[in-house]
Amino acid sequence: MFGEPLSGLNRRAGYMFQQEGLLPWKTVLDNVTLGLVFRGIGGREAEETGREWIHRVGLDGFSDAFPAQLSGGMRKRVAMAQSWIVNSDILLMDEPFSALDVHTRLRMEGILLELWTAEPRTVLFVTHDLEEALALAGEVVVLSAGPASHILNRYVVDLPRPRDLIDIRTEPRFVELYREIWAGLKQEVLKSYAQGT
Repeated sequence: MFGEPLSGLNRRAGYMFQQEGLLPWKTVLDNVTLGLVFRGIGGREAEETGREWIHRVGLDGFSDAFPAQLSGGMRKRVAMAQSWIVNSDILLMDEPFSALDVHTRLRMEGILLELWTAEPRTVLFVTHDLEEALALAGEVVVLSAGPASHILNRYVVDLPRPRDLIDIRTEPRFVELYREIWAGLKQEVLKSYAQGT
């Protein structure tokens, strides 16, 4: 990792999973600042930083709420703040928006791009949605159907930034990239169907 052998926990990476890892007995503020506490940052500094991140993801007024009191999209925003607050070198995101409805998903993609624009870092974003990959990424890496998955191809996404997520899918270059990637991806999808995976 960054030229060094990795053993044990990867402390240079942040994680955001498909299922948000919020602790139900902790408030929004406590959940957001959990990574800071694990790193030995507590008290006023953690609280101030946590409130700033709660604001950045649009959850002002919900600091004292518990996860059960939030909508699915709001819980995702808490998880987003929780994963970004620790300022890791790389952020690993495993299908974080796949369970959301299309409108909430679009909002979360917008928040992700806003956070990345303000504080760029490497994000490895796993998705099965080619449109989502193109809308967010600087590079799309296509993997073969499993088991024993491997890299099939890499595509540079040369769409300008900042990106308008509402209209980007109708831009000619987006459509061109989609067709190019789908031409290769289609065979892997068919293989996956044949394998029943």
